[in-house]
Amino acid sequence: MSDTASPVASDPVKQFSVFIPNRVGQLYDLTVLLAKHNVHVMAMTTLDTTDCAIDRLIVDDPDGARDLMDANNFSFTECDVIAVEITNESQLKDVLNALFTVEINIHYLYAFLMRPEGKSALALNVEDTDLATSALNTRGFKVLTQRDITR
Repeated sequence: MSDTASPVASDPVKQFSVFIPNRVGQLYDLTVLLAKHNVHVMAMTTLDTTDCAIDRLIVDDPDGARDLMDANNFSFTECDVIAVEITNESQLKDVLNALFTVEINIHYLYAFLMRPEGKSALALNVEDTDLATSALNTRGFKVLTQRDITR
């Protein structure tokens, strides 16, 4: 059983959605800026739209990322997401089943690039974070906090 049933609400994983113009090198500039200041990208996905790309990022230092993006005129929004640890790819169906069982709609999900200790994880944006967290914990999944992904 998971040992993170209660801390998630007080230390949720932060996701940034960064709106980047569709120009060569823009995503590179963002990742270089973060890396230069020891802010590590732990998970990322990109959605291409007509006017811009939306890059969703989870970093190990949300405060540092927020300050850097503000200071360098990157347009972004921020929200909480669920990050759930998995041991292998076969657990994807189990995560989805846990949410299906309690009728939680998943808006989107993506995998982490890197996690401390080399474990895999999924980032999920869902319609009801509390119910989803409870359902995942009940099934024995570890729902991660921001502290869990900080290097």
